[in-house]
Amino acid sequence: MRTVKTLAVYCGSNFGRGDVFRRSTQTFGHELAKRGIAVVFGGTHMGLMGVLADAVLERSGAIHGVIPRGLFERGHLHPRLTTHEIVADIATRKARMLAMADACIALPGGIGTVEEFMEVWTLNQLGDIDKPAGLFNIDGFFSPFLAFIDAMVSHGFVPPAHRFSLAVSEDPSTLIDAVIALPPITVSKWQL
Repeated sequence: MRTVKTLAVYCGSNFGRGDVFRRSTQTFGHELAKRGIAVVFGGTHMGLMGVLADAVLERSGAIHGVIPRGLFERGHLHPRLTTHEIVADIATRKARMLAMADACIALPGGIGTVEEFMEVWTLNQLGDIDKPAGLFNIDGFFSPFLAFIDAMVSHGFVPPAHRFSLAVSEDPSTLIDAVIALPPITVSKWQL
């Protein structure tokens, strides 16, 4: 079992349709605070990112925001974070969040969320980092994405072992436990 003291969370700066994404994100934030796992995230009050921050803070958890200067200057910084830092750009934010984190989980989101998560998975696959990663599959949001990954495997672009190097669950507690239990990737990306 790994020790996860700080978790990088990638999620949408929009809310998504319906209440399910907000409610599940709130439950996830409460669970992290209950476990004493600090959160590092993109620093904004917008969308699911704001819901996550509010939920962690409601339960006296610690949440650190890393926000690019451009978004800070547009007034996007969450006003009540435990701590925050302002960085030059998105690339610096991603690097800083990953450096601070022991593990990473993506919640539903848009292009940026997927891109951030894929970078983590790629770096794990190459052996550049050993930081377990998971997907919070709220309302089946990531199911089409997982089917795409299955296609990568079936067409010989991703080793089957790497498909199972991601923790996936619709339940926050189960997902956190699964991320903590993930072993390091030991199969080379070229072992197909």
